[in-house]
Amino acid sequence: AHAPHASARVHEPRRDDCPWCGSARLRNRLRTGDLRQYKPGSFTVDECRDCGHTFQNPRLTAEGLALHHRAVRGAPRDPASDGLLALRAGRARHRSAARAMRRFGEPESWLDVGTGHARFPATARAFFPYTAFDGLDTTPRVVRARSADRVEEAHVGRLTDPRIATPLRGRYDVVSMLHHLEGTPDPRAELHAALSVLRPGGHLLVETLNPHSAFAALLGRWWLAYDQPRHLHLIPPKNLRAELEAAGCTIVTVDHRPTHVPHDLSGALALSLSHALPAPDTPWRAIPPPPLHRHAREALLRAGIPLVALAATADRLIAPVARRTRFANAYRLIARAAP
Repeated sequence: AHAPHASARVHEPRRDDCPWCGSARLRNRLRTGDLRQYKPGSFTVDECRDCGHTFQNPRLTAEGLALHHRAVRGAPRDPASDGLLALRAGRARHRSAARAMRRFGEPESWLDVGTGHARFPATARAFFPYTAFDGLDTTPRVVRARSADRVEEAHVGRLTDPRIATPLRGRYDVVSMLHHLEGTPDPRAELHAALSVLRPGGHLLVETLNPHSAFAALLGRWWLAYDQPRHLHLIPPKNLRAELEAAGCTIVTVDHRPTHVPHDLSGALALSLSHALPAPDTPWRAIPPPPLHRHAREALLRAGIPLVALAATADRLIAPVARRTRFANAYRLIARAAP
């Protein structure tokens, strides 16, 4: 079998400067493969020594990113790490995000960017029953979400596309981006596109990963939040705040506590255990592994489940401290657009 990107131009040219501030003072954070889906390729994450912006370098092209998001029949998956990542989009976290916006009253219109199946708008409707929720996603999932009445309007594409943003200009009281910016090629352009579709005085709600989490330094390539190659940018809170203030916004809140996801230790253990075992069979391997290796891998993964569960318990026990310290792995920012 051939690699899924054998004939594709997967990477852009490597950058010598920071895509956020332009500094040439870069340092390497890690080099890794696709630890969750085992797709071929090697990926590098660099950090700017001046502003702290952390980014994939060289970055995947649009074609490469689509290939690495595409499901491949017969490709191995890591159910443990997939399940832990799903905690970010759990109902409790969606309720927390919606509750954070209640202080600003009932919005007339709300756009959820990167909405996927629109589970967040479906949850937020319990708090804002008279709000019209629309969804935008790069996949047709949002169209199915509209058919399921989770959103009123479905837009497929990127908000940075003028064909989408121009008709929506100045239309929304709230725009939300929950764990969306880290997977976008140009997060600064996404932010400005979001501001363009807000009404004067409207609110932007962002939740994203914290590259300065102490877990990132402690766990290295096994830190689940790196999720290479699907995450292209990790933006420090101070950078996001400064960018929005420069655009005329008032920062209402920046908070790590409600958004910390307790999966760092369990995620690292799940990933490292999976890669310590015999390599899985994949559609792009020229020679399949012998049956003994496959059976041994399956048995050892099952045997490791109690260890991952124990680490998950440790994550939950330390979460009250982690979310209030440098170990917090995500943050929420709410900004008010200029009146």
